[in-house]
Amino acid sequence: MSPATARRDLDALARQQLLTRTRGGAVAHSVAYDLPIRYKNQQNPDAKAAIAHAASALVPRGAVIGLCGGTTSTAIADALMSRADIMEPAPDPSLTVVTNAINIAMQLAMRPQIKTVVTGGVVHARSYELVGAYTDAVLGSITLDLAFIGVNGIDPVVGPTSHDEREAAVNALMAARATQAVLVADSSKIDKRAFAAIGPRRLFSTVITDAGATQEQLERLSDAGYDVIVA
Repeated sequence: MSPATARRDLDALARQQLLTRTRGGAVAHSVAYDLPIRYKNQQNPDAKAAIAHAASALVPRGAVIGLCGGTTSTAIADALMSRADIMEPAPDPSLTVVTNAINIAMQLAMRPQIKTVVTGGVVHARSYELVGAYTDAVLGSITLDLAFIGVNGIDPVVGPTSHDEREAAVNALMAARATQAVLVADSSKIDKRAFAAIGPRRLFSTVITDAGATQEQLERLSDAGYDVIVA
């Protein structure tokens, strides 16, 4: 079955109210209410899709990358799965993705071209992210070429932040295990501060944002030491 046929079939079932369409798939109505609100009511989807495309372009075939949870990271997984060079048949996986997000792991698991590594840990039900000592143990035993870290806020002074301190700690560790750690943040997150800092600012070399960011915001991020990519 082609991807276009699958999408048409899912859209038809959604019109019959037999399932709810989600980014990258669908959920039967019997479980759709369990989806975290952040995945059902995604804000700024066009900006996040543009950011995801720019992030995917940074990933060479054969790389080992880290993806934290969140809607932007989910969009990056979608973008990676749309790349012909990654999805072409090959005897060995074309990409390795390490993630602490169980929804992203499920999304990638059916693609044999992508080796999917799940960190383990305790599920944070609000976000589908795995956190805790088991998560830390796995991340502490691996190395990554790239890590893409989503945020709830990014301030040029305090750096990236998250609403949840457990997720912030996992994100910081994932970034620390990467040769290059990239922040992915749509323009609505710039100049915002959330509760928990995601490690020291020096962990992150690059910010990918969208065209909604003002020139002043971009300059402040650049002055803070980030390489800024506008998608």
